[in-house]
Amino acid sequence: MIQIYHNPRCGKSRNCLAFIEDAGESFEIIKYLEQPPTFQEMVSLLKKLNFKPIELVRQKESIWIEKFKNQEMTDDEIIQAMITNPILIERPIVIKEDKAFIARDQEKLRDLL
Repeated sequence: MIQIYHNPRCGKSRNCLAFIEDAGESFEIIKYLEQPPTFQEMVSLLKKLNFKPIELVRQKESIWIEKFKNQEMTDDEIIQAMITNPILIERPIVIKEDKAFIARDQEKLRDLL
């Protein structure tokens, strides 16, 4: 089953969800802003993405700029910042089995499905 880390207020996320629905795939929506991932879930997600924590951060978000930009942070501290402020997590994220990717590119999404 496909999982999607979804923000209903984000156009790219809505487009991704519509694409998955149109493809007829079964899926689970993870509303990560309402129910942030745990530390272990973030570690697992980063492994599936093959990302370092900073690569998953939306660094143009005002929360990041105001609270974290230009600070020396460990990977664990960056993960904790995303859990505490889930708006910092890049979206949409699509997970299928042991792979995940940022689904901003419809062509990559088509390849995954």
